[in-house]
Amino acid sequence: MKRVQWQRLLWRTGFFVLFLLAPPLDIFRYDLTQGHFILFAHPWTLGIDAGNATQSAVNLILRGFLPIATLVGLGIWVSWRYGRLYCGWLCPHFSVVETINALMRRASGKPTLWEKQPLPRHQRDGVQVEPKAVYWWLVAVAVVFFSALWAITLLTYLLPPAEVWGNLLHGTLTRNQALFLGVATGLLSIEFSLARHLFCRFGCAIGLFQSLVWMANRRALVVGFDRRRALVCAGCDRSCEHACPMRLRPRQLKRRMFTCTQCQQCVQACDRVNLPDGQPGLLRMVSGRCAEETPERSPKRSSRLPEDCFGKID
Repeated sequence: MKRVQWQRLLWRTGFFVLFLLAPPLDIFRYDLTQGHFILFAHPWTLGIDAGNATQSAVNLILRGFLPIATLVGLGIWVSWRYGRLYCGWLCPHFSVVETINALMRRASGKPTLWEKQPLPRHQRDGVQVEPKAVYWWLVAVAVVFFSALWAITLLTYLLPPAEVWGNLLHGTLTRNQALFLGVATGLLSIEFSLARHLFCRFGCAIGLFQSLVWMANRRALVVGFDRRRALVCAGCDRSCEHACPMRLRPRQLKRRMFTCTQCQQCVQACDRVNLPDGQPGLLRMVSGRCAEETPERSPKRSSRLPEDCFGKID
């Protein structure tokens, strides 16, 4: 596995574990029983009931507006430079998307039920997958497991985790708790079975926010395509497209890569395809001047990108 994919795996795994453990460890959650947030085991309130109007206003700014503005500002800055970096490198939902995609491909040859045709069993980038129907059991188990885990975790962000897990293990869930877990598990099972990347592309507000900010920056990090060597793609089986968990076509214009998660799996696939010929891949992560000089921005110069963007042609 390419180094960047190992890095992604470590970041996604670490953040997924944090997502699960944040409520039990009181790192961050909202406690409905107490009516306020808990941050690093300490109550986090707005402090607007201090009795003094001036002090209440200061508390509202320092404890409410300032943290939210800082978080939003950081999100805008990261999205402006790197796009959906959170989605591809941290998001616990996208981790489930990629996991179920891989299992579903092993079961049916297709990463999603909506794929028109099965992907090649033997790809030019070296990926080999022989579909076996027995993997459908793993798909079903993964869908139910992750759906239930997500539902329980979401509930622990709202109620004391010890109470939720204790009631669950002893079979003493309250009516509302059981209703929440049942409905949430059912809805998530449908989403993880049928939607997954479609939800990421069209239904996730956080993802859409990142994409809109990213699209506004002409020099942001993007997958660049070396069109000077485009003829090399004629003999390829579109391995780069098969590698994309969002089912995008990496060689297209930036506006058609609106929901790119910067996972770089397409770049890795293209590198593997060209490795036997001793040539670099045609896809590369570019930013700044190289990202700005793309066909959609300057079509007349698309075949004459600077050599330092993609290197010289032998």
